[in-house]
Amino acid sequence: MKNVILPVRFGLITSAVLIAYFLILALIDKHTNPVFSFLNAVITAFGIFETVRYYKLEQGDKFTYSNGFVAGLITGFVATVVFTFFFLLYITEINSDFVSQVLSFIDFGAPVSVGVMTFVVGIMGVATTVISAFTVMQYFKKSWNIS
Repeated sequence: MKNVILPVRFGLITSAVLIAYFLILALIDKHTNPVFSFLNAVITAFGIFETVRYYKLEQGDKFTYSNGFVAGLITGFVATVVFTFFFLLYITEINSDFVSQVLSFIDFGAPVSVGVMTFVVGIMGVATTVISAFTVMQYFKKSWNIS
């Protein structure tokens, strides 16, 4: 249980930063442009990086690739779940025209519901989490190079 507290805490912090970034974009009316969501990947990757860095400091010599990877995954999954629920709340209760505003930038040629858009946000978060966790762990893994 103790090994889960740090990643969950960083996941909540990461989700708070993602939500704040989304709301700042909403203030300047740029939240409907999908291009700005690319910074979500950077925010998530930084949250995972900081989690693994602190986790490695806590574990010391007991730090392993798999434990660091799992800590990164937990952080990203917590951030994704919290942000996805916030996004669902936002597009259903706060700004019910959000889906049509986003579709004005991109026309999929088929109707897109709130559920589909929320599912896509969740899948993008999970994909970003897995890729970021693998990428971050390349920096923290023990090298087998002899030098």
